[in-house]
Amino acid sequence: QVQLVESGGRLVQAGDSLRLSCAASGGTFSDYVMGWFRQAPGKEREFVAYISWSGRNTYYPDSVEGRFTISRHNATNTVYLQMDVLKPEDTAVYYCAADRVGGTAASRFAYWGQGTQVTVAS
Repeated sequence: QVQLVESGGRLVQAGDSLRLSCAASGGTFSDYVMGWFRQAPGKEREFVAYISWSGRNTYYPDSVEGRFTISRHNATNTVYLQMDVLKPEDTAVYYCAADRVGGTAASRFAYWGQGTQVTVAS
């Protein structure tokens, strides 16, 4: 059973940068692919970033490509989401997720954190 705890969310201004962290425990971290998703009020949970077991492969949707960067540090069981040039439409609760296979759909991930709020003011 994998436990995930996100941190780093806060209120920022449009154009600012922010880095989210997700600490994992309860499993062998390198056995899991990791993902970041977000959910704004009244909207479905949206894929934001994916990173493979070793970190060699990453994927992003067009909405964040070039602005967001996912990375992982297997030695400390941590995955990061660096967010640059933030926009008001990036406002959401951001969730970290883990799975042995994963994908770009929320349904492909078995383990979830509790989320961290990111608010981008215009």
